[in-house]
Amino acid sequence: MRHLNQGRKLNRTSSHRKALFRNLVLSLIEHERIKTTDAKAKELRRYADRMVTLGKRGDIPARRLAFAFMQSRDAVKKLFDEIAPRFKDRAGGYTRVVKFGVRRGDAAPLSIIEFTGAAEKAATKKPPKKKVARRDGGREQSQRVAAG
Repeated sequence: MRHLNQGRKLNRTSSHRKALFRNLVLSLIEHERIKTTDAKAKELRRYADRMVTLGKRGDIPARRLAFAFMQSRDAVKKLFDEIAPRFKDRAGGYTRVVKFGVRRGDAAPLSIIEFTGAAEKAATKKPPKKKVARRDGGREQSQRVAAG
């Protein structure tokens, strides 16, 4: 019986699992959206939500706890300064897992895990301006140089 045994082992040792989730949390904070297997994404939610909760606390002990887990000053800075303030009014559920398909090599189910505010953030960004081709193909400038 598995009473009170939480979490997926993912066929790894405890140290390998810890390193795996440390790297996944770092990637999630850096990119705000990552693609991974379904089981890893579901388990990653636990760690990512804990880090955001630490970021919402915002005090020095919370920063130290986050750094102890992630071992990256840049990631801790981004978590506390950019990501956590987005969720100040939210009580939980900072991440979203969306099923993506299957991996081509072994048909493992894939998912995308992202912060819930990432879609709104992407929607507010203005698309880059497209370059408009000139009718004369840029010849006007080259003729002036040749004539001058």
